Amino acid sequence: MTDSQPRHRTLLVTGMSGAGKSTALRTFEDMGWETVDNLPLSLFERLFEAPAPGRGERSLAIGIDSRTRGFSARAIVERIKRLNETQGLHIETLFLDCGDAELERRFSETRRRHPLALDRPAAQGIHREREMLVPLRRWADHLIDTTDSGPGALQHELRVRFAGGAADLTTILLMSFGYARGMPRNADLVFDMRFLRNPHWHEALKPLTGMDAPVGAYIAEDPAYAEALERIEGLIALLLPRYQAEGKSYVTVAFGCTGGRHRSVHVAERVAARLRAEGFSPTVAHRDLASPPRDAVEGAPMTHEQVRR
Repeated sequence: MTDSQPRHRTLLVTGMSGAGKSTALRTFEDMGWETVDNLPLSLFERLFEAPAPGRGERSLAIGIDSRTRGFSARAIVERIKRLNETQGLHIETLFLDCGDAELERRFSETRRRHPLALDRPAAQGIHREREMLVPLRRWADHLIDTTDSGPGALQHELRVRFAGGAADLTTILLMSFGYARGMPRNADLVFDMRFLRNPHWHEALKPLTGMDAPVGAYIAEDPAYAEALERIEGLIALLLPRYQAEGKSYVTVAFGCTGGRHRSVHVAERVAARLRAEGFSPTVAHRDLASPPRDAVEGAPMTHEQVRR
């Protein structure tokens, strides 16, 4: 937050269903903001007519989406303009977006129904909602695309953008991901961990993740592990102070493996521990940790000779 921004902010949180609005509101609440979700539009102006006790001491996040009673994106934009002009308010808008294919996947895996397609395929509801939200997306002051981001990465991004008092520090995000689901869009440094032995092809380890000790021990037995990790950790520890000196406020270091469940997760956790020991405070996010293990994604298993290397 810059000095020109108000200390206490009012933020409209909106966007595509499934893009992370609930996560965003919980994050703002954790940051000490007051939050209101799905307020009927008929009560929107009344929210600002008589501020509640303490309102001036806390920032306010208001969640509105296509489920809101009387929803009209164009009408919301007009109301915000009117409130800003008549009451001298500065209501910012945060729009959470996400790719259609990823939204379909999220609705499919969580077995949730899209609010605009309760009796139809989710794709139809997504298409309809995207058209409805065009005015709000164009109007938004802040746009975050969560296509390649899990809840942890979104929380981190929100804290970077909206938490005050840390503008002079470099915020570090270490994330794991699976190449099968695509490269992360906003990574500054990317390390490919697919050269390490793959626990996916070990029957006892396959259902586990890189958060489990047996998986970490198995990966660490790879002959290249110790030297490679030492060099990677040393490089990151060398570069982070340089980024800070250049005034870079946000650094994302991504570790990838095939599925994003074993090797990349283990390495991200290990590097985070090393950085914390050296005085940094990284946030860790595992983008694809919840994805089910799939043989088709992992490719061909290693031979016994390769496993013994």
